[in-house]
Amino acid sequence: MVLPYEQDVSRSFPEGMANAASAKKAYADLLQRTAPTLSRLKAQAAKLPHLVLPGRTDDIEVFTPIAARLRARFDEIVVLATGGSSLGGQSLLALKQGVRGKGQPVLRFCDNLDPASMDALLREIDPWRTAFLVISKSGTTAESLVQLLVCFDFVRKAVGPAHTAEHFVAICEPGKSALNTFAALHGIPTLEHDPELGGRYSVLSVVGMLPAMIAGLDIGAVRAGAKSVLDQTLNAKDPSQSSPAVGAALALALQQESGAGTCVMMPYCDRLNFLALWYRQLWAESLGKDGKGLTPIRALGPVDQHSQLQLYLEGPQDKQYTLLFLDLAGQGPRVPSADAQAIGCGYLGGAAVGDLVAAQQQATADTLAKRGRSVRVISMKTLDERAMGALFMHFMLETIIAADLLQVNPFDQPAVEEGKVLARKYLAERLKATT
Repeated sequence: MVLPYEQDVSRSFPEGMANAASAKKAYADLLQRTAPTLSRLKAQAAKLPHLVLPGRTDDIEVFTPIAARLRARFDEIVVLATGGSSLGGQSLLALKQGVRGKGQPVLRFCDNLDPASMDALLREIDPWRTAFLVISKSGTTAESLVQLLVCFDFVRKAVGPAHTAEHFVAICEPGKSALNTFAALHGIPTLEHDPELGGRYSVLSVVGMLPAMIAGLDIGAVRAGAKSVLDQTLNAKDPSQSSPAVGAALALALQQESGAGTCVMMPYCDRLNFLALWYRQLWAESLGKDGKGLTPIRALGPVDQHSQLQLYLEGPQDKQYTLLFLDLAGQGPRVPSADAQAIGCGYLGGAAVGDLVAAQQQATADTLAKRGRSVRVISMKTLDERAMGALFMHFMLETIIAADLLQVNPFDQPAVEEGKVLARKYLAERLKATT
């Protein structure tokens, strides 16, 4: 089966890496240990929402009219969400790279709660021409509720109470919650968030697909890309035929035998920056339990060659590297040869911007391996909706398989919930002290 990407693990056990031989043996053992996990995933394929979504089309009919209404009426859509409920959509929208198509509103994501940022947002937007998409799986996420209440009041004061709800759409799981209560009280249309689908796994659902559709992306192609990776894994006769199983076994073998418990993901493409941030949350929140897990780090090439690569090459050998490459040769504007020659940089003359980036990404992979650092390369000829969907599914499956090997639940986050309870307690105490 041909995937939109290729995974190269040939430099994963380079000469000079600590315990390379034992790590390679552990990798082979762990890879075979994923076989029962793959069998369970195949058995769950018809009921686990993470695996059902790539083949669904019925849900698209539900939110297509909402996307059409928002596109037709508003110049700007603000997505009020945080964490995985935001990063998946931002990863998809990065494919547009700021290009606004005809009849398509501008989308912006208000994902981190900050008073200065909220003030700036309300100064910049036109309440008459702006709609808001608020996303919270539980309907109780404090950050998203604060954003909603502030923005609703802002619009209500400008357009009047009778028409304020027309500017809002909510996505929330069914049942009693603050978000559902507010939506019902004010007549805000609400779309259902699958209760079994956590935010960091929700990009292929309405959470990611609705913003993508509003932006004019081909969401059918996103899901088709995801399905290609899912089908490869479910139909694998041996775990070595599943790219996500290979990735999961590799990561844990390197941690176990070589002490490489930090996973650096470094795309050489601005459009993949948010994907790396999405992966960081997915990997950390899903695996970091019971004293287990690996630490994900996001880097970006080529810029982080000038800020982190020195550490990666000569610092502690406690990291493993996943580099995301695009076939960029010949792409972008070209350097005028005469100007390059005049400043003593003739080697740049005639080169396209993509030529330099292509050379840099290859040089980084080879240099890391020569320094005994484990390098995995995931490369694509084209970055489009299908490729992005494939990457989403690859890393979701890789995470689920790694969690099974670690014997942790990849779908919960109990420690995070404890912090939310304390935050509400401290806020109540602060407000009480000021009244």
